[in-house]
Amino acid sequence: MRLKADGLACTRGGREVFRGLSFGLAAGEAMVVTGRNGAGKSSLLRIIAGLVRISAGRLEFDGGAPDMSLAEQCHYLGHQDAMKPSLSVGENLRFWASFLGANRAVGPALDAVDLGHLADLPAAYLSAGQRRRLSIARLVAAPRPIWLLDEPASALDTPSQKKLAELMSTHLSGGGMIVAAAHGPIGLERARELKLGPA
Repeated sequence: MRLKADGLACTRGGREVFRGLSFGLAAGEAMVVTGRNGAGKSSLLRIIAGLVRISAGRLEFDGGAPDMSLAEQCHYLGHQDAMKPSLSVGENLRFWASFLGANRAVGPALDAVDLGHLADLPAAYLSAGQRRRLSIARLVAAPRPIWLLDEPASALDTPSQKKLAELMSTHLSGGGMIVAAAHGPIGLERARELKLGPA
């Protein structure tokens, strides 16, 4: 599999965010997108996820499922945790797993982020870090080859950051790809860096 961008440009609200952006990413590789606030890190992830239109250039994904679009083969983890407070932790994850087409039990995914013991707790009672871990559990519950992670370590304590690093390593070892936007280290030591904005 290979994800390739050639001369990408992004315009939001009449303002050019970036232009002439090119990169390539192969199976098992990760790329961390850095830059100042407003440089376009989140916009780039949202373009790959199919949530923002490309202003110019091309984005190609070779070697994936031929009957699925690039967006359908991506997991986008944004700033919002996207959960219903009145539903339990398990019910929230089951909803997302079903919505994303996964037909597997969600227990292992909750255990992977140390939330299995809270499966019956209403999501309204979760801390910020626990909500983030529940969002990360979606990556495990419904496999996708490309993970698009926007500040994935936000609100996570040190043990949870280590768990996230383990999950990312496992995903890459299985041939997956990761594009992550981050202001600091997130546990992807061997990832290449794509810096947006002025040098």
